[in-house]
Amino acid sequence: MKQVKIFALTACLMAAALGSTAFINVKLLNKVNAEDKGFAVVELFTSEGCSSCPPADQLVAKIEKEVKDRPVYILAYHVDYWNRGGWKDAFSSADYSKRQQDYAAYLHIQTVYTPQIVVNGRMEFVGSEESVLRAAITGNLQKAQGAPLSLSAATANKNQADIKYTTGKADKNTVLYIAFLQKSAQTKVGGGENSGRTLSHVQIVRKLQKIALSSEDGETKVPLPAGFDNQDWEIIGFLQNTGTGVVTGAAKASIVE
Repeated sequence: MKQVKIFALTACLMAAALGSTAFINVKLLNKVNAEDKGFAVVELFTSEGCSSCPPADQLVAKIEKEVKDRPVYILAYHVDYWNRGGWKDAFSSADYSKRQQDYAAYLHIQTVYTPQIVVNGRMEFVGSEESVLRAAITGNLQKAQGAPLSLSAATANKNQADIKYTTGKADKNTVLYIAFLQKSAQTKVGGGENSGRTLSHVQIVRKLQKIALSSEDGETKVPLPAGFDNQDWEIIGFLQNTGTGVVTGAAKASIVE
């Protein structure tokens, strides 16, 4: 795999320059459409240490309110490479930085940056570009879903989730990812580029578990992240081709208590 260098400052400046394009032709996504054929997995790479990230965080929060029951799945990964700038993001993980670097290789881009959004593993753009994000979501909802996925999760045991899944016939390179997300949080930032600001976050990925698929139906036990509860968290699963990075199916888990 080609080594990816991080040019976060350059990317943040680019994000700031492009952020003003978000006010053109905004189409709301809150109408449930029975004709939705596909889905959109929206992966935001963000950080509390980056001053260009709050607009992207606010954008996905707005989209999250609009989409409601439509098949749009938002996941916000807090990367760790901004932690050296004077503030440690408590939600950050080196695993999420590695995932972003993997996307750079899949999508043949030379740098990783924040804020960045990847949709269905197929396209990437600056995370504060509202018109681009809306167009990407709408376009993917109109495409036929590649692989069906259904999930259920039982969390009666406070230490683990029992995940049951059913997938369509997937190729040998496909794996199932299970993401545990904290729906919302606020942080008062005490250092770095956002020092003194109170930042709001949604759909924060707190754990991402990869599961190898051996059949179309399966069950697995996954340790729960600290603080998980059925009311303030949710579970999203998605199928991804490890050869191309393309996401071929997604679903939220219905939680059985």
